[in-house]
Amino acid sequence: MINYLLVALSAVAVSFLLALALWQLGVRYGWHREIRPRDVHQEPTPRLGGIAVYVGMVLATLVASQLPQFEEVFQDPKPIIAVLVAGFIVVALGVVDDLIDLDWLTKLSGQFIAAGVVAWQGVQIVSIPVGGITLFSPTLSLVLTVLAIVLVMNAVNFIDGLDGLAAGVALISNAVFFLYALVLSLGEGGTPYFGLATLLAVLLAGSLLGFLPLNWHPAKLFLGDSGALLVGLIMSVSAISVTGQIDPGAISPTQLLPAFLPVILPLAVLIVPLLDFSLAVGRRLRRGMSPFDADRAHLHHRLLDMGHSHRQAVLILYSWTAVLAIGTLMFLFVAWYVAVGIIVVGLVGSTVVTLSPDNRVPNDPLAVEEGSPS
Repeated sequence: MINYLLVALSAVAVSFLLALALWQLGVRYGWHREIRPRDVHQEPTPRLGGIAVYVGMVLATLVASQLPQFEEVFQDPKPIIAVLVAGFIVVALGVVDDLIDLDWLTKLSGQFIAAGVVAWQGVQIVSIPVGGITLFSPTLSLVLTVLAIVLVMNAVNFIDGLDGLAAGVALISNAVFFLYALVLSLGEGGTPYFGLATLLAVLLAGSLLGFLPLNWHPAKLFLGDSGALLVGLIMSVSAISVTGQIDPGAISPTQLLPAFLPVILPLAVLIVPLLDFSLAVGRRLRRGMSPFDADRAHLHHRLLDMGHSHRQAVLILYSWTAVLAIGTLMFLFVAWYVAVGIIVVGLVGSTVVTLSPDNRVPNDPLAVEEGSPS
């Protein structure tokens, strides 16, 4: 664990210092777009947080490459190199979009290229642990992997609408997924892919932790498209590294639904962005809009409309993510009825808080909509 901590602290330090520098430089030189009609924040704010998160991950990866614990991951460096190359593509694409606002087709094309780089280098959904092992053909594996990565990237971008929301949700999700992947990597069924998943989770969590102080409300630096797409990329690759490679028999048969946990847990940690994405796409299609046309009916907007303050809305969505992710993880460690009880109690508590806004707190005028295709 000490090596994971060292890697995480390296990512925290680099991400924080670079985010601080980008904020100051962005304000000094005007590295931001003008406020758009759909934006509600009052001051132009740099959207370059993705650069800090990415550089933090890259430098922490160099640290990890020198540690013996990660030797197995770096024996075949193609997957991790592919992830970093894909990360560079989406960050560069996002930075350009954050500065000059690219059209949706250009952005989507860049996302497919980045996802293709990862899938081409072997990080693929080759099987699903349902009904034993369901194997896919090489072509189908490639297509499913690319579509899954692009889906998650856009889902994370869609929830990037309040200070600290996407970064915090991803931080919680990655912490839970790290514990899950770590258990698998230490078990008899461990493979280098499980080591890759744990490493990516630590790299992203550390970088987000370093960035979050400047992104917390009121934010000095936004995650931007560059950061949201990067977060979605890394989270999807981590999930695929586990879900697409796991043998259900490696998980204790004494647990409820053991063969389904590799599928359920990635969905649980991504529930907030995936739910918001699904609702947004369905809503826009019903209205005859493009799925990539922006509107103001996301989950976080609805919480604000209910009377929750900016921070309350963010913390509520944190709570939903934590309850579902941690509760699902508990199936690995406790009896099934205890895990179900944890989830039920958590969901009831989150529901009560969600439906009981403190109307004495007015909606925060500084609430922002960071993700452009949202």
